[in-house]
Amino acid sequence: MTAEIPFSAPPTKGRFLGMEKVLKVMGEQGHGAIVNTASVGGIRGVGNQSGYAAAKHGVVGLTRNSAIEYSQKGVVINAIAPGAIMTPMVEGSLRQMGGDNWEEVGKEFVQPNPMKRFGKPEEVGALVAFLLSNEAGFINGTVIPIDGGQHIKY
Repeated sequence: MTAEIPFSAPPTKGRFLGMEKVLKVMGEQGHGAIVNTASVGGIRGVGNQSGYAAAKHGVVGLTRNSAIEYSQKGVVINAIAPGAIMTPMVEGSLRQMGGDNWEEVGKEFVQPNPMKRFGKPEEVGALVAFLLSNEAGFINGTVIPIDGGQHIKY
């Protein structure tokens, strides 16, 4: 018996097509900045999620290669690699797993994290804003984990 893997368009395709359009404009104007969203799953393995990890590694490769290709046109391209961020989706998953006890499930989930907590969407937003600012103009082709240090434990 073989496992059937359903086909779907790779998540990297949307980033690729979006970048294709915006890079033309940025290249013509001689400047720009792009921040792609990968995942810590794009910089390390994620157990039992090979498809997800492959897609996120694709985002990392797209980011790094495009940074090389477009930097001479004044465009910097970076990516962020979020870990466990407390978004409505994550909260919904925790509620599914733990019901009324979902907050305890969340505390257990973040135990491997050196900071022992979820990240906040505002923290991710601040990183993206910095990478899009002129202050980050010499950061290029970099993937920045924002995961409380969890990526260094694997």
